[in-house]
Amino acid sequence: MRELDSVETVGVVGAGTMGNGIAQVAATAGYDVVMRDLEPEYVESGLEAIESNLSRLVDRGDLTESSAAEIADRVRGTTDLDAVADADLVVEAVLEELTLKRDVFADLDRIVDDDVVLATNTSTLSITRIAAATERPELVVGIHFMNPVPVMDGVEVVVGERTDTAVAALAHEFANDLGKETWEADDKPGFVSNRILMPWINEGIRAYDEGVATKEDIDRGMKLGTNVPMGPLELADHIGLDVCLNATETLHEELGDRYKPAYLLRRKVDAGDLGKKTGRGFHEY
Repeated sequence: MRELDSVETVGVVGAGTMGNGIAQVAATAGYDVVMRDLEPEYVESGLEAIESNLSRLVDRGDLTESSAAEIADRVRGTTDLDAVADADLVVEAVLEELTLKRDVFADLDRIVDDDVVLATNTSTLSITRIAAATERPELVVGIHFMNPVPVMDGVEVVVGERTDTAVAALAHEFANDLGKETWEADDKPGFVSNRILMPWINEGIRAYDEGVATKEDIDRGMKLGTNVPMGPLELADHIGLDVCLNATETLHEELGDRYKPAYLLRRKVDAGDLGKKTGRGFHEY
């Protein structure tokens, strides 16, 4: 296994919201980044998102134009998975589908050097099952970034059945080097974050659907009553209602009816009202 001080290039597989956020914070920390996605338009969209985020930091005075340009230059976009072959550490951030992730890890296992750690950004899926698609399960670990990656301070390190303790330590060190604080979870459904967060969001949706309060008062009540920055409905909109439904369905399958998705959550997703990214969820944007 490579030590953190030997990691110069980070591969990021997936250029969506999570992938481009991971690429941005890695490049900001001084790493060269190869960000890969399936289609040129996905890659271009990811690169544009990074440039837009950096521009906002420049406008706020948090970053100079020259520093922003240097960070952007450290990220190379590609549709060729072989382009990550020389990466010293790879973070996968593709769609939250077990079969897809296992396929990606099987491919990565073939093309990167035998001592390279492979990390998954999964929020609910089993690290152990993903690692089993490789010949190096001891080098597979969960590095679960929170959304939006450049803003959120926390990273969840998830240890699979075969994850080596030194690999878990490397994951913590890498996240710390990106300016994040970490906590560690065992490979149990939902880990710490989503095992607790998704029922909170789900119950907020149920409370709204059952007329307990208006959506505004549910969010206001939770913000004022528990000192969180967003209420459950607003947070669900920011995460994406489709993402929330997917995570809740995974937890329901693994842990039973206490995680059954709220009817209104499923109806919103069926209607295409996915939250902030579509302009309408429980609130309008």
